[in-house]
Amino acid sequence: MTKENQNRRISKGWQLTASITSIFIIIALGFTLIFAPAAIEKGTNQINAHPPYPISQEASRLHQQLTVADLHADSLLWNRDLSQQENYGHVDLPRLQQGNVAIQTFAVPTKSPRGQNYSRNESDAPDGITMLAMIQAWPPATWNSLYQRALYQSGKLHKLEQSNPEDLKIIRNQSDLGMVLTARQQGSQQVAALLALEGAHAFEGNLDNLEGLYEAGYRMIGLHHFFDNRLGGSLHGVSGSRLSLFGRRALARMEALNMIVDLAHSSESVVDEVLKLAKRPVVISHTGILGTCDSPRNISDNLIQRIAEKGGLIGIGFWDAICDTSPEGIVNTLRYAIDLVGEDHIALGSDFDGGTKVSLDASELAVLTELMIRKGFSETEIRKVMGENVQKFLMKHLPEEKTEA
Repeated sequence: MTKENQNRRISKGWQLTASITSIFIIIALGFTLIFAPAAIEKGTNQINAHPPYPISQEASRLHQQLTVADLHADSLLWNRDLSQQENYGHVDLPRLQQGNVAIQTFAVPTKSPRGQNYSRNESDAPDGITMLAMIQAWPPATWNSLYQRALYQSGKLHKLEQSNPEDLKIIRNQSDLGMVLTARQQGSQQVAALLALEGAHAFEGNLDNLEGLYEAGYRMIGLHHFFDNRLGGSLHGVSGSRLSLFGRRALARMEALNMIVDLAHSSESVVDEVLKLAKRPVVISHTGILGTCDSPRNISDNLIQRIAEKGGLIGIGFWDAICDTSPEGIVNTLRYAIDLVGEDHIALGSDFDGGTKVSLDASELAVLTELMIRKGFSETEIRKVMGENVQKFLMKHLPEEKTEA
């Protein structure tokens, strides 16, 4: 064999090896894109194993008469098709309908530090959502832009609405919500979907982006998530600081647009200052109550009372911010919260699909009605806490019609 032929054969061998390697890389990448997102979520959004919860006829009948509302679920972060029922995660349209949910807030996180904890997170810590966006094959524009991540998740909800118009409607104003509630009185199972941003770091320091988010359908803005941002300190950040000048400007612009301000994850200093500055009631979409669960995740009972005194809402969570995550633990926290601030200011704020381990999913909410009946809640208390308070709040504080951004 000539040296030229030998070199040609070696070259072909390398080409074959490279081709086979490329094929294996493509197969591995495809396997990752297909199976990894589900595997990640199954290990993240968990449900404590339990037998079916017994629901009495009395509780079932009352539950079907309720306007059930939840102030916080992070379901848009994941790659599940929310029009289909799955055996993992916490929320999809079939399960919302089985739980008789009339109003579901879809919260959108855009950054979450790896190794996040309730006590202290650096704002420049490596971000876990970046890798999740890549693994889930989100558009490259979302890999480095928090604003684009917010727009992308909003787009997912709009596509869900377009594909399932009889089952879901995004509510942008009071009229939208009124149409859904009227349809439900006539037998529809349509869900009113409220878009909420979890953390104003997605503004990327530009209030023009707030207006872009309004145009994308967002009507509730959480000022913070697990770290400090340009608006001020997070409850789990480093500074504990008050609102910055940019934060005050952002608050004023949100209120001008009739956007609801959410103080979940904000530092106590920020909560205190917002309560002094805000002209409209605010919410804490998902929390525990410090008086029942001594956790750095929860702000003081005094601040909770001040939010209620200003006409606000407090959404009680279903995960470890309430310490006891059983259905009975949720109901006990609801009882404490009602006794603390009154029946008109308490709501559900599940934190479904928020990287949480809970004891029920959206299809099982009737167990809360069951337990409230057993524990002697009045029917009025049950109706208000399970959703009427949220309904009334949104009908009062959403834009009446389209507000120009």
